[in-house]
Amino acid sequence: MRTTFFAATAAMAGAATAAAANHRHAHHMFAKRGHAASTGFPIAATGEVCLPGCTTIWKTITGEATLIPNKVTTVTSTSTNTSTVIITSVPTAVSTPVKTVPTVPTTTVVVAPTPEVQRCPTPGTYTFPATTMTVTDTTTVCGATTTKVPAGTHAIGGVTTVVTTLTTVTCPVATVVTSGGVTTSTIRMTEYVCPTAGTYTIGAHTTALSTETVIVYPTPTIIVPGTYTKPQIVVTATETNYVTVCPYTSSGLPTSTPTPSPVSTSAPTPAPTSSTATPSPVAPSSTASSSAAPSSSAAPSSSSAAPSSSAPAIPGNSKTEVKGTNDHFAITYGPYDSSSGACKSASQVKKDISEIKAAGFQAVRIYGTDCDTLVNVVPACVSHGLQIIAGVFVRPGGQCSIENPEVKKQVDDLVAMNNWEAIRLLVVGNEAIMNHVCNASQLAKLIVDVKAQCSGFQGPVTIAETLNIWQQTDVSSAICPLVDVVGANIHAFFNPNVDAAGAGIFVKGQMDILQGICNKNVINLETGWKNEGPCNGKACPGAQDQAKAISSIRKTCGDASVFFSFDNEGWKPQDDQRWGLTNIFFSQ
Repeated sequence: MRTTFFAATAAMAGAATAAAANHRHAHHMFAKRGHAASTGFPIAATGEVCLPGCTTIWKTITGEATLIPNKVTTVTSTSTNTSTVIITSVPTAVSTPVKTVPTVPTTTVVVAPTPEVQRCPTPGTYTFPATTMTVTDTTTVCGATTTKVPAGTHAIGGVTTVVTTLTTVTCPVATVVTSGGVTTSTIRMTEYVCPTAGTYTIGAHTTALSTETVIVYPTPTIIVPGTYTKPQIVVTATETNYVTVCPYTSSGLPTSTPTPSPVSTSAPTPAPTSSTATPSPVAPSSTASSSAAPSSSAAPSSSSAAPSSSAPAIPGNSKTEVKGTNDHFAITYGPYDSSSGACKSASQVKKDISEIKAAGFQAVRIYGTDCDTLVNVVPACVSHGLQIIAGVFVRPGGQCSIENPEVKKQVDDLVAMNNWEAIRLLVVGNEAIMNHVCNASQLAKLIVDVKAQCSGFQGPVTIAETLNIWQQTDVSSAICPLVDVVGANIHAFFNPNVDAAGAGIFVKGQMDILQGICNKNVINLETGWKNEGPCNGKACPGAQDQAKAISSIRKTCGDASVFFSFDNEGWKPQDDQRWGLTNIFFSQ
């Protein structure tokens, strides 16, 4: 069963930060973008949805939303510590210390284990009780999540995607209905038409804030059958209106996720492939060494890509976390000369790493083992107390297998180095599915094989893909059980509706969506902003805009982000050269 309504645990102080349209570079050992040669547009499809200026059909499928009277959270306790929770959404939900009162019966609410957003109005200690519930049917609900934003006007919410042709889309949209002072979050299945190629967003809202505010907003979430438990949580609030999220954990769920019913769409011409995440048309890269461009001829036979909530939530261990203790956790680094691309000397690498340490970074992401990376970069990082996010790169055109000589050499190099204590996270592939290097099952097997070969490494393992790749059900069902955290490359610059000041909200919104796909924590493995070049809609490069964008990302999710990149890279194609963060973090 797919429900079309659920009363969220907290009302929107703003709407959902966008579901993703984020395209990243396809890498030649690190950072080169690919495009569809046949169209001139980057191919993508995050959850085929569209927004301002494209709506030629607006049809609400589920009818009018059902409203719930304004009531406080109610709990009925039993001797087995199992209770039924019914939560309504109000504009300023306020949590108070635990009270047990009779449950109010209703037949209009589908009870589901969405995260409960609780607000502590004044400093003090608050206790939120344990709750257990059982879900028997697959259900689409309005989940709740939060993000902190500074004062100002913010465009929040909506779902963004890129299409390369006329496409009709049917998707679940989280929306809010207010009547008689009661605000209710609902899911509505809605049909849209994107008339031409381009980037579209639907459901976005604009809100003006006079002070820094924690925004609580609904997001579409698919809940699969199983038993869910929210443990008792004791929170000590040290400020007024402190917001905390009480999540549910799952148990007894199936090891594979059922595929949701197909999305009904109609378009006179085939829709774009759902295998990339490019949010806007940009000029294709001309370099011979860049990744193979995604081709529309390789698109699956489907008239639309999956919507942003198409990947059902998959149970997993959500406790593993890869993040720092400041607002700029890690940075990408390649030991290549910024002009020629030649391998740097050991002394040059040491100088670079010392600057990274001085700038306050806590980890360095490397993409492979070429250019004596394990010989020069790793020891330099260790000497400065920096952790390594190591990578096993699968080159476009190569075999997605441990039998690939290039892949095998990288794994053998890591094993021979035998310095697993230095590695914080191991990343298998970089946008390998997006660039058609691997399919989901091939990448899953490669993860298993790399883990087996690197048995001495006891830390977390993940992949690096864009949001829309993670949203594909074949990817999430195959990969979620094998990774410890969800790794994604998230670049706000490639969304033409996002300016530099809004980059942080966009990136955090993408991470919030990713969190629900595997029920695991998220690490943003690539994020940045260009310092020179042409504008992409509202996204304009330049020193000032780059500074604004990086500052915005640092405020919202810098502790779980890897910033891209250490320096400009003049040896790459022109469009890929100007991502260096020298002016932001390092001395000239």
